[in-house]
Amino acid sequence: MPKAKSSHSDVRTGNTAASAESLADAARAASGSGKGPPLEAWDPPFCGDLDMEIRRDGTWFYEGTPIGRKALVKLFSTILWREGDAYFLKSPVEKVGIRVEDAPFVAEDAEIEGDGAEQMIRFATQVGDAVTAGPDHPIRVVRDAATGEPSPYVLIRRNLEALVDRKTFYRLVDAGTREEVEGTLWFGLRSGGTFFPIIPASELPDG
Repeated sequence: MPKAKSSHSDVRTGNTAASAESLADAARAASGSGKGPPLEAWDPPFCGDLDMEIRRDGTWFYEGTPIGRKALVKLFSTILWREGDAYFLKSPVEKVGIRVEDAPFVAEDAEIEGDGAEQMIRFATQVGDAVTAGPDHPIRVVRDAATGEPSPYVLIRRNLEALVDRKTFYRLVDAGTREEVEGTLWFGLRSGGTFFPIIPASELPDG
């Protein structure tokens, strides 16, 4: 696991110090309950920023080096916390800021079950989360203003989303359908009894 290489690897505010190692230890202790860390119940002080980043492809970096151990990445993901556009790793006694290039997770696969109104889309992320899109796990699509290129996201837990990777999204498009939303015909995806619009049907090549 990443080690605090020296004092500069810690983040400090007053007498409080946090490191990747201490946060991993806290995550291990909390995960021992089998229910996952109760992040909502923790209100620790902010201890500064840690040199950790999640890239758009879902790779986690610590001090500029990719974290190669998947088990450690998954552990850190359990204590990931978001406030507005800011991301943190949180334990009962410390909260540190980290950088997230886009979304903290990547949905790298999806399974489609059923069809029509009964269709269900189950997403799997790079850290082992699995959710079925629906009212509690909505899909949204952001389109680049200049190119129109879509970036699809699915809500995983709390307010943390996964970017749906390109290969998975293109496969899902084959399961898309057209439905009217507030008087406009949209092309989108249906899952969990909910229709998620992607693009106005009039903008599709076949109209």
